[in-house]
Amino acid sequence: MNFEANEALSVDIGDGDMHDEIARLEARLEELTESLARCGKLRLASQIAMAGGGIWLAAAVTGIVGVDPVAMMVAIAGVIGGTVLYGSNATTTQQFEAEMKQAEAKRAALIGALDLRVVGPGGAD
Repeated sequence: MNFEANEALSVDIGDGDMHDEIARLEARLEELTESLARCGKLRLASQIAMAGGGIWLAAAVTGIVGVDPVAMMVAIAGVIGGTVLYGSNATTTQQFEAEMKQAEAKRAALIGALDLRVVGPGGAD
């Protein structure tokens, strides 16, 4: 979904359609905000997995804890899995942020294209 601010201005749609499009973009922006929050939680979980696995591996190598093959496999899986999850999540976050910027730009262009008037005190006399 690639929207340019200039594309929004070049499209000739009625005010009612513009309002509907702005409302749709607002809903999409809310969805993207929630998705970015989930990405933050996944980033934290992946960092915990990497740190926990790394600390346990370091403790096993230095002799602080005994070497248990099952625990060693879990620690290695935590480090590798956390790294993969972190990288994948970083890419997803960048995509969501880019889509959010495009939606905000299109929304701003649509709002700018509306013929708005001031209502209330100090308005047109």
